[in-house]
Amino acid sequence: MDNNDILRNLRYVFSYTDDKMIRLFELGGKEVTREEVSNWLKKEEDTDYKSIYDKDLSHFLNGMIVKNRGKQEGKDPVAEKKLNNNDVLRKLRIALSLQEEDMLEILSRAGQHLSRHELNAFFRKPSQSQFRPCKDQVLRNFIKGLKLTYRREDQSL
Repeated sequence: MDNNDILRNLRYVFSYTDDKMIRLFELGGKEVTREEVSNWLKKEEDTDYKSIYDKDLSHFLNGMIVKNRGKQEGKDPVAEKKLNNNDVLRKLRIALSLQEEDMLEILSRAGQHLSRHELNAFFRKPSQSQFRPCKDQVLRNFIKGLKLTYRREDQSL
């Protein structure tokens, strides 16, 4: 899944304003401007569109973790230079304090039915034989499930 799509979808799911997004990047250890955030959120067809690098998305996800779970004592969040779908899924799980059952429920709301073993395979070390890469469809459905779980459509206009 494209990093910009992930960022756009998370902004929508949790109704983050530009200021809130800038603050999340700061909590994750990166100073960003409103213009950078705006360009990352644009569609590819837009002339001001900019791709967000893995490291920058990692800063954002780390900021979500720090905001929701608090900062670990003596440790600054480390932004990975390379992110894959497994890493994104893991960071969202940590940020939202989701248990296995919660994740399975969120996925099933989006029509993605996995067993506990299939889900746990995404969180194993790549060197383990039971490890499985998280495909785009699973991550997309997880984010769709987050939308169905956390997004309130009845917000007053």
